[in-house]
Amino acid sequence: MLLEYFHSMHPVLLGIIIGFLVTQVAVFSTTLYLHRELTHKAVSFHPIINEIFRFAVWVTSGIRPRQWVAVHRKHHAHTDTEEDPHSPLILGWKKVQLMNVLLYRKAANDETTLASYARDLPQRTTDRLFYDHAILGLGLLFTALVFSFGIATAGIAFAFHAVLYLGLSGSVNSVAHHFGKKSYKTNTGTNVTWLALLTAGEGFHNHHHAAPTSARFSRRWFQADLGWWVIKVLSFLKLADIRHSDVDKLANRAQKPAHLAKI
Repeated sequence: MLLEYFHSMHPVLLGIIIGFLVTQVAVFSTTLYLHRELTHKAVSFHPIINEIFRFAVWVTSGIRPRQWVAVHRKHHAHTDTEEDPHSPLILGWKKVQLMNVLLYRKAANDETTLASYARDLPQRTTDRLFYDHAILGLGLLFTALVFSFGIATAGIAFAFHAVLYLGLSGSVNSVAHHFGKKSYKTNTGTNVTWLALLTAGEGFHNHHHAAPTSARFSRRWFQADLGWWVIKVLSFLKLADIRHSDVDKLANRAQKPAHLAKI
């Protein structure tokens, strides 16, 4: 019944809806798995959940986890300095927004960055066979969309997803370091509510930079940190082990988290 309803919709509208949903899968996989777990070790998921997230990252973005983690750890270690891979303070927020993917690729392809910031994430057999091949993962997603909705809708969905995901990723690195409000004056990150709504909480960037090892990016129950809500559900189901979640408590610690040092 649901598929029949979708197929009755205009291809463009259907493509946009599907593209948005795919983007949200990519967003949640990025913030929960790549960001909160692998990079900052704020939470640990059950191995089955990890594999689901890893597969989702592969087919929706083609990102190699080891590269993403290394680039992001370097960003935290050198925030808004010349060594920051994507600092809007140094490069300007418009340049970071428009060129975020190129700035990321430049840092991700730097073997020194990988060796310095991701030594705890060795390449696995499944990485060599599947997950390190972005075209294979993205091709699998596109093929599934074509068989499910037809080539026209699949093309629109894939294109909309690519533009939206890259745009949101760029906004976290640019807008959330330039516009918005600050709860803490100790860092250059900002809180942008509309961005948080679209990125499962990533828009609460000021909170995150104040307390990188917190699995929770929000400070108040009503703040839309959807990623944190998912973590709470998984924790209740015994599928996630939360390490830290008190933003204020962690923010009051003056020391830099050990995991941001070269490891």
